[in-house]
Amino acid sequence: MRIATWNVNSIRSRIDRLEAWLQRSDVDVLAIQETKAREDQFPHDRVRALGYEVAHHGLNQWNGVAVLSRVGIEDVTVGFEGDPGWGDPVAPEARAIGATCGGVRMWSLYVPNGRGLDDPHMDYKLAWLDALRAQAAGWAADGAQVALCGDWNIAPQDEDVWSMEYYQDKSHVSPGERAAFQAVLDAGYTDLVRPHAPGPEVYTYWDYQQLAFPKRRGMRIDFVLGSAALAQRATGAAIDREERKGKGASDHAPVVVELAAS
Repeated sequence: MRIATWNVNSIRSRIDRLEAWLQRSDVDVLAIQETKAREDQFPHDRVRALGYEVAHHGLNQWNGVAVLSRVGIEDVTVGFEGDPGWGDPVAPEARAIGATCGGVRMWSLYVPNGRGLDDPHMDYKLAWLDALRAQAAGWAADGAQVALCGDWNIAPQDEDVWSMEYYQDKSHVSPGERAAFQAVLDAGYTDLVRPHAPGPEVYTYWDYQQLAFPKRRGMRIDFVLGSAALAQRATGAAIDREERKGKGASDHAPVVVELAAS
């Protein structure tokens, strides 16, 4: 079984590339972030034509998450308990959706961007992650096979950014953010990708500006975290850097995990 996560940065702008990637990657389940579409705007027909069922949660032109599966979709859950929400009035955003696919509980997660160290959005980000940790600890109990997939907007290790000097006063690498990421791991999860794709310059995101991609100025912020039961099945993983190339690419690369038969 092959599972994957990908921040597509607008499903409507990237549908042609998504179709092509699904056909050549042969993944069974894909968690998508930043669909940037309402439910009525999501290209359900084109995805279903490839043999995938869809669970999507989108409220407007911002955020949006989905799970695509060709091994079934059951028990779809939108959001999670304790989500602190954002806005005026405060309300949960479209940042989390869960579904059981082929026996694996897949979560597509789009963690808030802290924007800046002193920005109110950083407080929101940390509160959101803490609420996720609290729920995720229960999800991983009793041998459940759970995958937390998504754009975490955190680079947990120094080697996960092209320059720590550049990021030292910016978000994504602050002690608080890294501690929040580690807390999710401590709740019973393992990074399923790093053991198979270790080392510096193994990035998943490159900004569109200032030729970041050809200059190799990237960040590793997209992860698949697996519960203990799922981690036992992980046999390989890769970051599809090639998908970041060419016209109309997302600024994120897909991340794929290979699972042995259960």
